[in-house]
Amino acid sequence: MTSREVYSDIRSFAPIFIRLDGRAFHRLAHILNLARPFDERFSEAMCTVCQQLLKDSGLCGILAFTFSDEISVYLPTLPFSGRVEKIDSVVASFAASALTIALELDEPVAFDARIVQAGGDATKNYLIERQQEAWRNHMNAWCQQALINEGMTPARAAEVLKGKTSPQLHEMMFARGINLAKTPAWQRRGIMVYQSAEERQGYDPIKEERVMVSRSVVTIDRDLPLFTTPEGQSYLASRIDKA
Repeated sequence: MTSREVYSDIRSFAPIFIRLDGRAFHRLAHILNLARPFDERFSEAMCTVCQQLLKDSGLCGILAFTFSDEISVYLPTLPFSGRVEKIDSVVASFAASALTIALELDEPVAFDARIVQAGGDATKNYLIERQQEAWRNHMNAWCQQALINEGMTPARAAEVLKGKTSPQLHEMMFARGINLAKTPAWQRRGIMVYQSAEERQGYDPIKEERVMVSRSVVTIDRDLPLFTTPEGQSYLASRIDKA
């Protein structure tokens, strides 16, 4: 009956991003009583998921960018012969399992997954786009929570904020004593988790001497530059070109 499997042989080509989004995580936030608008424990758990996607999933990813309940993993080479359905299902299930363990949950969680073709300028442009989305998410989260704290329902707060521009949202919080440009960088610009090589001293038992060896380490960067700036462009090049 394998001939009746729908879309099972659709294939992608490298490189790609796999974007994961949490499904119904507003319920998870309620169960865990997460701090609003941002919760450090949840952020740390998402970073742990990113680390495991890079180190333990067998997917050969070299970096992950995360904010809120979203993760984008960059793969310069593809597993499963590029089969889209299998890549999406494996990555989503792995991430859900990793987050369940990281947060010690008693209830299941789920991510959806999609593949985004990358390569060339598209790779950097994608990360710029996601960082810009992180900024929008950051502003909306702060503004919505401010209105809720003042007595609005979540639905009413969302209605009031709908259609407001970035300067309007910024001014709204500034009037309440909060400068959104001074909030923690990980809230505004997202977090990068990446693989890199580190030189360490080791021991060669055959030659019986100390030697320098290169080992892969995973780094979490919570203080990212703005990707549209020269500094940000250089930062992205240093991460992506390692592929």
